[in-house]
Amino acid sequence: MRRGIAATALVASFALAATACGGSDSGDKADGPVTITWWDTSNATNEAPTYKALIKDFEAANKNIKVKYVNVQFDQAQNKFDTAAGASGAPDVLRSEVGWTPAFAKKGYFLPLDGTEALADQAKFKSNLIEQAKYDGKTYGVPLVTDTLALVYNKQLFAKAGVEAPKTWDDLKTAAATIKAKTGVDGYWGSTQAYYAQSFLYGEGTDTVDASAKKITVNSAAAKKGYGTWLSLFSGKGLHKADTTADAYAHIQDAFVNGKVAAIVQGPWEITNFYKGSAFTDKSNLGIATVPAGSTGKAGAPTGGHNLSVYAGSDAAHQKAALKFVNFMTSAKSQSTIALKNSTLPTRDDAYTAEVKADPGIAGYQTVLAAAQPRPALPEYSSLWGPLDIELPKVAGGKESLDKGLSNAETAIAKLVPDFSK
Repeated sequence: MRRGIAATALVASFALAATACGGSDSGDKADGPVTITWWDTSNATNEAPTYKALIKDFEAANKNIKVKYVNVQFDQAQNKFDTAAGASGAPDVLRSEVGWTPAFAKKGYFLPLDGTEALADQAKFKSNLIEQAKYDGKTYGVPLVTDTLALVYNKQLFAKAGVEAPKTWDDLKTAAATIKAKTGVDGYWGSTQAYYAQSFLYGEGTDTVDASAKKITVNSAAAKKGYGTWLSLFSGKGLHKADTTADAYAHIQDAFVNGKVAAIVQGPWEITNFYKGSAFTDKSNLGIATVPAGSTGKAGAPTGGHNLSVYAGSDAAHQKAALKFVNFMTSAKSQSTIALKNSTLPTRDDAYTAEVKADPGIAGYQTVLAAAQPRPALPEYSSLWGPLDIELPKVAGGKESLDKGLSNAETAIAKLVPDFSK
C-alpha cells in the first residue's frame, strides 16, 4: 500500500499505446527473438533504476529476449491496464498491486501461472503471499515485493520513558501517557485512513466484509468495537489529535522521523525515508514491532505488495518469454538485489540474506510478517476502503458519530458488492 508515489516521466504516458505489444512485436516463433513489454509501477526515481539494471542482466543471459521497459505511474496503472487489456493491447508483464490481481483475473486478463516456469520456485515463497495471488483456485501472480503495517517507534524515547513496545492497544495508551510525562513528546499519532484502521478490525476477529459468507460486516458489533478503539487513540494524554487535512500523511511521517512523536503505524515503503530524519541518523534507533492486539488477543495487519502477472492476451512466444522473465525477476538473487537497493521486503525466505538483514528496517519488518493478513480473493475488496476513507476522517474530526459513519460506509459498500447481505 505505497503512498506518495512519485510521478513518472511524461514520456511513459505517451508511450503506453505504442509499447503495449500483446504479441505485436517481431519474433512470433517460440525460439526466435522476442521483445516483451513490462509495465513497471514502482517509484520512477528511487526504485526503477534497480529494475532497469536487472533487465540488462536478464537480457545478457537470454540473448533471444528483449524487454521493453515502461514505468507507469502507480495511481494510473490500474485503469490504463484495464483499458489496454480490454482492447487486446496490454503489456506482456504487469507489476500488479496485490489488490488488482483478483479483479483482472476475473476479467480473464491474467494468465494462470500454476505449473509454469514463472512459478517453478513456488515452494520458496511465503505461503500467505501465494494465497493472496490466487483467484478461483488458480494463481495469477508471482509475489515480487511485499509489505505490511507495523508499530514503528523511537527506541531512545521509549527507553527514556522506561516503556517497551506495547502488546495491546491499551498498553499503547499507557505507554503514550508515560512517554508524554517523561519526555514531553507525544507517544502516538494515528492515521484516519481506512487502510491504517484495518488492524483494529483484525484485532477483533473481523473485517469490512466476510467474503466467504458474502456478508458486509463493517457495521457489525465486532467492527464497531475495533473502530471504537481506533477512535479512542486520538484523545488522551500523549495521544496526538486526529489530523484530517489533505497533508495528514506527510505531517505524521515528518513528526515521527524528526523525533516529535514516539510511535506511529507505518509500512516498510518508508524505510529509506525514516533514515533521512534527524531521529534516525543512527538506523539502530528504529524500533519495529507487530501492531498491538485487540480484545481477541491476536494482532493482524493488512498485507500489501506487488505481484508480477502475465497478460493472457499475448501470443505463445511472448508468454513463454514473459514467464521466463517473471521467474528471473522473482528469483532469490533478484529479490535480494531489489531489497538491498530499494529497501523493500522480499517475498521468499531465501532472499533474506545476511547482507539484506543487515538493514534494521528490513530485518524488523521481516519479523512482523507473520501477523500479515492476506486479502480475500474478492475483486472488489480493495475498493471497500474508499467509502471508509470518506467517513473515518469525519468521525475522527468530530463531524459525525461513529455509528453514523459506519452506517454510511455500510450503505456505500453495499453498492460495491450488491450480492452481499448486511
